[in-house]
Amino acid sequence: MGQDNELDKARKAINEIDVQMAELFEQRMQQCRDVAEYKKRNGLCIIDDTRERAKMENAGELIDDPEKREFYVLFQKHLMDLSKDYQRRIFKGMKIAYCGAPGAFAHIAAQKAFPEAETVPYSDFAGTYSACVNGDVDVAILPIENSFAGDVGTVLDLAYHGDLYINSILDMNITQNLLGVKGAELKDINTVISHPQAIRQSAEFLSRNSIAIKETNSTAHAAKAVSEMGDRTVGAIASEETASIYGLDVMARQINTSHQNQTRFAVFSRSMNSLKTPGHDTRFILVFAVRNEAGALAKALNTIGSHGYNMSYIHSRPAYGPDWNHYFFAELEGDVNGENGKELLRQMKTVCDNLRLVGSYRHQKI
Repeated sequence: MGQDNELDKARKAINEIDVQMAELFEQRMQQCRDVAEYKKRNGLCIIDDTRERAKMENAGELIDDPEKREFYVLFQKHLMDLSKDYQRRIFKGMKIAYCGAPGAFAHIAAQKAFPEAETVPYSDFAGTYSACVNGDVDVAILPIENSFAGDVGTVLDLAYHGDLYINSILDMNITQNLLGVKGAELKDINTVISHPQAIRQSAEFLSRNSIAIKETNSTAHAAKAVSEMGDRTVGAIASEETASIYGLDVMARQINTSHQNQTRFAVFSRSMNSLKTPGHDTRFILVFAVRNEAGALAKALNTIGSHGYNMSYIHSRPAYGPDWNHYFFAELEGDVNGENGKELLRQMKTVCDNLRLVGSYRHQKI
């Protein structure tokens, strides 16, 4: 009888703890909802690798008993998975604009970053950007740079002249493939259609096989065109996923010259992420034009350096003004939201004609 009383006592204690845990669970999930709403509003992905790693690394430190520690870490992992599932439910109904047609690399990036959201195709970069500005979609995903073919100048111009903010940069590995109609062989192809970036990335393969080129506005549109033409002599350069969408065969895989081929996609939204918890992979983007006087650019760069920020990327673009001035698109490593960052912006304004903080974010791979 004493053992039964002991068992009942333990079970009663567990029930009481479960009631407390249920209340705390509800409070925690409400905070997860608030996080999801913030991410949705600011165009942030549900998955935050930096946050998750830090959470799991520190989870065991909260438990004193070594025997129970590993189970608490496992409990935290399951709880984090539940939180992400709950956030995905909140993300349903979100609309993501991308440039191209289904199967384009931007479409693949959008699906990986926002798997629960609806993806909406647009025919050009400006239209994709404007869809977010006008509120037709919540987020616009556009490429800003390829590791082999270089920057995408049109998108940099939109970032400089427009009103949207970049709250995420997503790095995605790109593999180009030669696609053709069913039954076609490589020897049949004398012309390929694709986006200029894809053509540049595959230039050696095209030259080696004496294949002529024709440019279009996306790899997916190229695949769609080849499918509709039904011509064995015309191929498309696109993703392997695109082949299955448009009923094409993959005649040659990985035809891009460099196999270290990545495209960086910027996630644009109408509000800026303040990034309250910066990590070691925190970065931010400045676009600025310097005054038309001797040493103006040097002063701007020296200002950045004097505040201890490493510049991982800088590119100049014509500002299309009457004097043919240029603006600069710069990515810097570190936190811009602290006092050092605020002082940097104050000093940059004294040497720049135009300065805009486009966004702050954590570097991510998808």
